[in-house]
Amino acid sequence: MSGSAGTATSRRERQRQATLAEIVEAARELLAEPGGLSLRAVAQRVGMTAPALYRYVASYQDLVELLAHAIDDETAAMLREARDSQPADDPAARIIRAAVAFRRWALAHREEFGVVFANPLARPGGKTQEEMRDHQVGMFFNDLLLELWRTYDFPVPPVDELDPAVVATLSDPVAPVRVEDIPPEAAGLLWVFTRSWLAFYGTVTLEVFGHCDPRIIGSGALFRDMLAQQAELLGIAHELPRLQPQIEAWLAD
Repeated sequence: MSGSAGTATSRRERQRQATLAEIVEAARELLAEPGGLSLRAVAQRVGMTAPALYRYVASYQDLVELLAHAIDDETAAMLREARDSQPADDPAARIIRAAVAFRRWALAHREEFGVVFANPLARPGGKTQEEMRDHQVGMFFNDLLLELWRTYDFPVPPVDELDPAVVATLSDPVAPVRVEDIPPEAAGLLWVFTRSWLAFYGTVTLEVFGHCDPRIIGSGALFRDMLAQQAELLGIAHELPRLQPQIEAWLAD
């Protein structure tokens, strides 16, 4: 009897997951269409009534968050593939390859980038630590930054030289990072990570939303300049001459 009940529960859960996947797929298709994303449009696309859809997503915000999680997971998987195309003992090549792959994805999927990285429906006060740590792309890049530090031992600002407001966040940051992996004596790494992500994310965001001269975006000049500045911050400037031909090939790919 219990086995039958368990089988029925598993079947229902599989059906639920299949329906959620169908909802996500419909939402992704609607992002790029005239009229954009709405609960009603998604319900129509998957052949549901609006009340039936509410059994899966309770609100438009829930729909956006479901979609964002799916896109984030898929993008992180793509980035892992890009990273792993480079040797495991070459973290400089791995992080730059992933960075270029992220930029290429963002420029080709502007609407999806906006859902994950520029969600206008974010709740007041921002996300919690748990929600931020569930951000797969952010966690991916912070893990790569930690790998760089372990290899190149780039300078980390002493905690007593940081702004007190920054210091207050170091032990419990609202960020996609595994604090337990950072040695206490290197707590300033979190500030380096924040500065690095700001430069990288800020540059890609400007390009995605066209907030700079399109000729600069098309040439990749702003992105190249950002990479050079990040190389200085992260102790890999000496690796750029070796990697430059690959960077140009990746940007042109």
